[in-house]
Amino acid sequence: MSIATPSTQMKSYFKTRGYVPGGIITNTKSENLDFEIIPPFLRTLLVTDGTVTKTLEAYFWENISVENLGQEIITLDQDIDWLDMKRGSTALRREVVLKGVKTGNVYVYAKSLLKLESLPVNVREELLGGRIGIGEALRERGMETYREILDIGREINEELRHAFETPYCGELLYRTYRVVFEHQPTMIITEKFPYRLYSR
Repeated sequence: MSIATPSTQMKSYFKTRGYVPGGIITNTKSENLDFEIIPPFLRTLLVTDGTVTKTLEAYFWENISVENLGQEIITLDQDIDWLDMKRGSTALRREVVLKGVKTGNVYVYAKSLLKLESLPVNVREELLGGRIGIGEALRERGMETYREILDIGREINEELRHAFETPYCGELLYRTYRVVFEHQPTMIITEKFPYRLYSR
């Protein structure tokens, strides 16, 4: 899982506000994105520090299931500065989709890297068992966390066709953020949203 280092400018965009004067942001790849033209709800999802699953349920008004596409304990082949982890450390890598129970729409693909030793034992066991989503685990345990956006961008990644259950993946908007628990960086999550679905 390659982790880009966010620029000081990227880190400052949505730290305290959901609005950027002029509407243009520059991401870690030095790409400019016009935030003003992004569909409003998708723009909200990209900058929110709340739980995406709950927000999706309220907006689309259907139950959202978290489907685990796979997870494994890995040994890092590089330092992950944003998790204070060194090469050779172990972490949990997970891939999930958030899917509408009624419509079958895949609203989000998410890939995460978790520093297990920073999590309470009961949450760690639930995540290792693959039975529960990260946001749900944090919310049910009443864990106070802070989310820091590291990157936002656009891409077309046909390798994710299987995740979105479509023959053509189309354009994706993504965000990468880290979750801090008890002042310790705990996980890095990249969420990818199918632009086509949110522009209807």
